[in-house]
Amino acid sequence: MKHLKEFNIQFVGLKEGIHLFEYEINNTFFEAFNYDEYESSSIKISLDFIKKSTLLELTFTASGYVEVPCDVTNELYKQDVEDVLRLVVNFGDEFNDDNEEILILPHEAYEFSVAQYIYELIVLSVPNKRVHPKVLDGTMDSEALNKFEELEIKEVKAVEETDPRWDKLKNLITEKKT
Repeated sequence: MKHLKEFNIQFVGLKEGIHLFEYEINNTFFEAFNYDEYESSSIKISLDFIKKSTLLELTFTASGYVEVPCDVTNELYKQDVEDVLRLVVNFGDEFNDDNEEILILPHEAYEFSVAQYIYELIVLSVPNKRVHPKVLDGTMDSEALNKFEELEIKEVKAVEETDPRWDKLKNLITEKKT
């Protein structure tokens, strides 16, 4: 992950206060994580980095799109990515990232990488079921949708045959009530 060095933040030399970092994410970023779900991507990450005397507060804001295949029609479309991730970085005896919202770095740390957090923010903001917007509004014309329509069950005839033994039992219940 040598080409992810731009995501390392050396916080020791920063003054206390607010700092802004911006990143442009495309498929090269995801290749570093061996993740190939997206045909293409263009996401802008804005990182508000607040350095305080005892901790760091990070707010990641993602805005852009990833191009993915529709789960219904397999047509490619651009899925919007809009999400926010907040992270507090505290310092302790040893590294600990068990909590999703709090990262503990060793006291001697002078930098850390935000690449993993950006990756998780983007991947988790894309829905599990990906449906093309034209499928949702009914304007898409595709072979897959035509085949679904052809195979759709048009009408189900409800057959109201009951077992006569159950009818006798139902009568017993209604006779008791009266």
